[in-house]
Amino acid sequence: MTDGDPAAGGASDDGETAQRRARKRELALTLIEHLETDELSLSAVIDRIETVTTSPSLTREILDTAEKRGLIEREDGRIQVRRGGSFVRFDQQVVARDGEFTCQRCGAGLSTGHFIVFETGELGPFGSACIRKVVGRDD
Repeated sequence: MTDGDPAAGGASDDGETAQRRARKRELALTLIEHLETDELSLSAVIDRIETVTTSPSLTREILDTAEKRGLIEREDGRIQVRRGGSFVRFDQQVVARDGEFTCQRCGAGLSTGHFIVFETGELGPFGSACIRKVVGRDD
């Protein structure tokens, strides 16, 4: 789910593309909402957003929306994460599937993919170490 998206309002931005962009934005915002850390560098937050989209314009939109919704505060290249008790419940929200996958974070080949299931969509696959990094359990 990490393809580049056309900029909002672009010539190829039809209803379906706008809906796909909105779904990706909400999925990335849900991920930010579930980060299990209080502070990250801007590059670390972008690393996590890139598991959803590689579009620079959508990434900026996601960060702006996260700030407007009160999920984050930006200051001096650092992101303060405002958590409201949300975190990924590995026993309920993470599904492991066997098959041939490529990790959405590091690009490694996987025989078991781990997927995070949110109400807004599914994110993954990730390797067992990368999924912990994506949600902020490991640095």
